[in-house]
Amino acid sequence: MDELAAARRAMGKGAVPAGAAYTIELRRRYKAHIDEVWDALTSPERLPRWLKPVTGDLRIGGRFELGGDEHGEILQCEPPRLLKVSWLYGADAWPGTSEVEVRLTPGPTGDTEFELIHAAIVEEPLFPVYGPGAGGVGWDLALLALARLLADGDQDEVPREFIRRSAAAWGEAHLAAGGEAEHVGAAVEATTKFYAPDLEGTP
Repeated sequence: MDELAAARRAMGKGAVPAGAAYTIELRRRYKAHIDEVWDALTSPERLPRWLKPVTGDLRIGGRFELGGDEHGEILQCEPPRLLKVSWLYGADAWPGTSEVEVRLTPGPTGDTEFELIHAAIVEEPLFPVYGPGAGGVGWDLALLALARLLADGDQDEVPREFIRRSAAAWGEAHLAAGGEAEHVGAAVEATTKFYAPDLEGTP
């Protein structure tokens, strides 16, 4: 739960090549040197330990696949500070509709400021039903796994309470961005049910 509280979340608006997009934004600090964090983000040997196995042409302009589901193109790569990729799910995904950008900044005590922005054109049912938690909870889970990797910890099972609180935290970000309370409440409930069906109805 400390890892969940370590992140700052925001929902906003941005743009991708295909048009206007929603953004989900995560910012946090890792107690690891910037080179260590960069290596965890880009090493084919380490990515499976916190995200998914990666294959493909891992250079600017190259295409990659993650675990057979997500795929995209490497758009920018400026070690050890900036990585930007297109981020598509499934064979039918439209190019230019989703991008992920990660920025790293060295901290004053050898730690690293981490910023992730995922901009995507999200249509029904994902955004109206789930709100920013549709992708936000998934990124919270991934960044928890990354924190465990950087701390040389085990990838233990994630407590179901972590998922419930993540969905609620993205609901708060949705409200802060101007979402209507009734819609936000329904979206948080739907997101919780999707990621952790056994928590359905938990207050």
